[in-house]
Amino acid sequence: MNSRKRRRIPADKVAREPKSFRRARGKAPAHGSGRVAGLSGALRKGGATSRYHPPADRHSVVVLLFLVGFVGLAGRTGYLAVTERDFLKEQGEARSVRDVTIPVHRGMILDRNGEPLAVSAPMGYAWIDPQQTSLAVADTARLASVLGLTTEALEQRYRSGSKQFAYLARRLPPNTVRRVTDLGIEGVHIGREYHRFYPAGETTAHLLGRTDVDDVGQEGVELAYNEYLAGAPGAKRVLRDGRGGTVKDLDYVRDLDYLRAPRFGRDIELALDLRLQYLAYRELKTAVERNGATSGSLVMLDAETGEVLALANQPSFNPNDWQARGHHGVRNRAIADLYEPGSTVKPLTVLAALESGIYTPETEIDTHPGFLRVDGKTIEDPSNRGRITVATALAKSSQVAVAKMALSMPEHAVFDAFQRAGFGDYTGCDLPGEELGLLSAIDLDKPIGRATLAYGYGVMATPMQIARAYLMLANDGIKRDLSIVRDAARGRASSQPVFARRDVEAVAAMLRGVVAPGGTAPKGRPASYTAAGKTGTARKVSSGTYDERAHVAFFAGFAPVFDPRIVLVVVINEPRGAGIGGGAVAAPVFAAVAERALRILGVPPVDGGVAETGGLPGGERAT
Repeated sequence: MNSRKRRRIPADKVAREPKSFRRARGKAPAHGSGRVAGLSGALRKGGATSRYHPPADRHSVVVLLFLVGFVGLAGRTGYLAVTERDFLKEQGEARSVRDVTIPVHRGMILDRNGEPLAVSAPMGYAWIDPQQTSLAVADTARLASVLGLTTEALEQRYRSGSKQFAYLARRLPPNTVRRVTDLGIEGVHIGREYHRFYPAGETTAHLLGRTDVDDVGQEGVELAYNEYLAGAPGAKRVLRDGRGGTVKDLDYVRDLDYLRAPRFGRDIELALDLRLQYLAYRELKTAVERNGATSGSLVMLDAETGEVLALANQPSFNPNDWQARGHHGVRNRAIADLYEPGSTVKPLTVLAALESGIYTPETEIDTHPGFLRVDGKTIEDPSNRGRITVATALAKSSQVAVAKMALSMPEHAVFDAFQRAGFGDYTGCDLPGEELGLLSAIDLDKPIGRATLAYGYGVMATPMQIARAYLMLANDGIKRDLSIVRDAARGRASSQPVFARRDVEAVAAMLRGVVAPGGTAPKGRPASYTAAGKTGTARKVSSGTYDERAHVAFFAGFAPVFDPRIVLVVVINEPRGAGIGGGAVAAPVFAAVAERALRILGVPPVDGGVAETGGLPGGERAT
């Protein structure tokens, strides 16, 4: 046994073992304990050691990787900033810059004296982007209340829009726009648009027409001259935030070709005189109501130019709120309703007779016994007038006399006179929806066809076409196109003589007898002016036959007789009561309107009185 004393090693010189080794000491060697012993021996053999550290080259690798990544990222950034600058700018702007429309207002419609008939007022609209915004239930209820909608209706509008745009309400007045804005609902935006307003309301409705919710002309002047009135909206770029709100206009954009400057609509001046229009509308409405008629029309023309000074229909509609009555009253009957004009065409038959050389105003025609049998049909007068002159036949409106004249002339004589006067042709007034009328030569080979054509059956015409024919009579046989635009008629090379002046003057003189005592329409003479005209009473067709209970009453004429200023046609459809003829129903309207119209135009009265030179009839104001 070795008794040599062991050498003691100081504690600070002994390498500390890992805790796991110390815990393992004293335990029975387990499988693989040799590894522990070997490691312990190695530690002892190496003497005192520090903690274990990974190799230093690992740090270098990590640092190197960071440096390479940074250099690559910086290089890519520099490459994109230099070589792809325009592309990146375009992509960035595409996500925040939007092109928006600059709305424009339509031009004003003015009467011949500069009175506004149609103007555009700025309005607002509320919209939402369904893709970015979802309205809360409470917000929907508040917004619906301000907009005057039910929550269901508002939700329906929200769902029915496109993915990125949905109208919530349109044509909002300024106070409603302010209330919507004050709600502060995120995602609900306000835009600007224009809404058409008609100061005269139903008085000018049929001539002016109306626009739809998008401010596009739908009828009348608004449709006929839509392109002229509408202009063209512009475009600009704006910067928008993530919610779709506009941050600012991008006035730094240099690509000017990409933007469009707005072109505002141009004003248009009509031939219509608002003073005369109020007068015509009032008198026509009164007559239709007084006679229990279903409808009526009135057309007034400038006797020199063919300009439309007034056009009225009953029933009418309010273009400022036309949807309130649906489509009732929207029809422009003066150009769209066709009637057999009855005796209003007899002056043209007489013109054809004078042209033939067979007749003069003094030629006598035997109407005895007060009726005429033609092809098994009976043509009759109210009474047996015996032998009467052509002039008397026109003043008394004898069916028998004009039928005999027509049968004594060549087959196409009366037809040709009607055609030259403008029947079966457009009037040139440019109003959309005008009917062509009907003038057919198919029955001219039959005596009954020629005989009935002579007093206005077998031909269909609008009130506007009748007015054009009487314009020719007031212009010494010169036919003109009509015009709704100021001075447009003077610039047209469309006037042409279609009848000899001598013959037309003779017929005009005969027409004075119609409104004289003993004529068919003494109620048609204005109190202070001379006038010439003709009554008409036509039966209406129902179920293929003429209805004895349904009539149309006409009066057409011009005043004064010498140097005429106005041409006027009045149509009262289906009057009810004791007096249903043109002389009893339509002639009084002619007299009342002609009297006041000539005074308004400053025409000196024949039988005294003072002409009016301004103001609306009856003290009315254009409100």
